[in-house]
Amino acid sequence: MPPLTPDDVKDVNTRYHDVAASEYDSKWGISYSPRGAEQVRAKMQKAIGGGERRFGRSLEIGAGTGYFTLNLLRAGVIEDAVATDISQGMLDELSVSAQRLGLEVATARCDAADLPFEDDSFDLVLGHAVLHHIPDLEAAFDDFRRVLRPGGTVVFCGEPSLYGDRVAALPKRIALAVAPAWRRALGVGTRVGGDHADHDLEHRVDQHAFTPGDLRALARGAGFGSVRVVGEELVAGWFGWANRTLESTAHPDQIPGLWYQYAYRGYLALQALDTRVLEGRLPAAIFYNLLMSAHLPADAAAVSGGKAVGSAPLAAAR
Repeated sequence: MPPLTPDDVKDVNTRYHDVAASEYDSKWGISYSPRGAEQVRAKMQKAIGGGERRFGRSLEIGAGTGYFTLNLLRAGVIEDAVATDISQGMLDELSVSAQRLGLEVATARCDAADLPFEDDSFDLVLGHAVLHHIPDLEAAFDDFRRVLRPGGTVVFCGEPSLYGDRVAALPKRIALAVAPAWRRALGVGTRVGGDHADHDLEHRVDQHAFTPGDLRALARGAGFGSVRVVGEELVAGWFGWANRTLESTAHPDQIPGLWYQYAYRGYLALQALDTRVLEGRLPAAIFYNLLMSAHLPADAAAVSGGKAVGSAPLAAAR
């Protein structure tokens, strides 16, 4: 199969995420409970190096159904939020969840490398599991810098590690091998194909996996300083991917609730082991996820990148 062009990448991501939006939160166990807000707050704190930080106006890139923005609002980490995504289906789900939670979030469907906002508009630009979908990362980072106010912060969490992704392939292969026996033991049937052909695009939406050096180079190349990259999830990642691989082979309505309780509690226990013992002792590159933060110097001048300064900050927002 020939490599995808940048336009192809955007098309595939839009089509897949539009179709996946309605099931996305349940598939990935996304929660807006106090525990969910605490998990997201802890990821942000880990990315920026500890300490409690509060931000005024934030812009999320590839916000999806709102996992990071909505939980950060609930945790009081951000005050005013704008969420962007290339998928309108994802933004529609985000808006529904925001209304249910009593939160206000402006949304804009746009490309990460062509943001419809004025220069110096935000105190924080953030994202979760999004950079690996973006075809032109250098252009995107230039635009992140443009819309940030001097002294602003950029934070990206949940980005796949090149080496960690290779290591995680082993538990996935093992899980596929034992899946028939696992389904028999639980008494569940085999999953039939998805309801829509575009579900098959899932394996094509990921474009990159990163080394810590890759992320540092992207941030520094765009003019950011104080770049920090750390790893997250090792044994918890292996455990989680093995379980998700097993679950992907079974009819979802037939998997017993006790299995999900075991998988969730086991993941939390191993996540605590990663956080308290392994993350501070092992190199970031071997972990499954990478977290990055960087800061725009307080005396940095805005770079328009050839765009007309003064375009409406929410011209594309709903």
